[in-house]
Amino acid sequence: MKNILIVGCGLIGSSILRAVHNKKIFKNIFVYEKSKKNISIIKKFNIRCKIFKNLKDITTNLDLIVLCTPMSQYSNVILQINKLITEKTIITDVGSTKELSSKNVKRKLKKNTTWIPSHPITGSEVSGPLHGNKNLFKNKWCVLIKEKNINKLHLLKLKSFWEKLGSKIIFMDSKQHDFIFSITSHLPHLIAYNLVKTATDFQKQKNYNLIKFSAGGLRDFSRIAASNEIMWRDIFFSNKKNMILAINLFVKNLNSFKRDINLNKNKKIIRKLIKTKKVRKQIIFLKQDTNKPDFGR
Repeated sequence: MKNILIVGCGLIGSSILRAVHNKKIFKNIFVYEKSKKNISIIKKFNIRCKIFKNLKDITTNLDLIVLCTPMSQYSNVILQINKLITEKTIITDVGSTKELSSKNVKRKLKKNTTWIPSHPITGSEVSGPLHGNKNLFKNKWCVLIKEKNINKLHLLKLKSFWEKLGSKIIFMDSKQHDFIFSITSHLPHLIAYNLVKTATDFQKQKNYNLIKFSAGGLRDFSRIAASNEIMWRDIFFSNKKNMILAINLFVKNLNSFKRDINLNKNKKIIRKLIKTKKVRKQIIFLKQDTNKPDFGR
């Protein structure tokens, strides 16, 4: 593959840009970015790439197009890039939900086009190209959505692309993906947003300066709740069905804790706390985090 187009150059897009440049994977790197501020930052990277503020200005045939915009922008972008797509072009994305976003993309894409969604399991609460990192994908999982009648050659090429960036590849279908990440990623973010909102609401009601005395729990939740609001709104809406199921299960378990606390159910509470501690050990065993105290800060 010779030519790559990165659509949107925030945290993930700029990390792909840095990694592709560092690994010398493509001969030509094209970037589509509308933000003047982001373009100014990208130009300081000293990376050889062509930056476009208008997709109509791109005339080169493209081998790989990576959508790194919020998912609510996909439909508009697809309509603009259709003219750039050939039978050899692979189009992918980095979005956190797949089933609904893929349906919307397929409606807009011209026929005989290869669309293979990707989800690199990495990121941060910070956003924007200033925070990009060429090693962001190193030793991180990247999910590739493998559907029926997929172009196997293109799938192998996309797999190779992410592996060159350092990712470990796993295949899923879109339904399986959205169900899994509604629990492991989307619900925790929703809880973080709601917990911080609860703390600020309590602060207003009681006129206490709670934030000044933030303990480790609220502090760590506030980091997650600092994530990009547009991106997470799109995730919640596009994975609505699974989110509602996850929220209902969470509320059920929360009410169970509430009853046990209210009735001083000592043994039940202890059993629950011990059982949930095992998950942390499993995460460390699977090398998804460090066992150093306070996350190794």
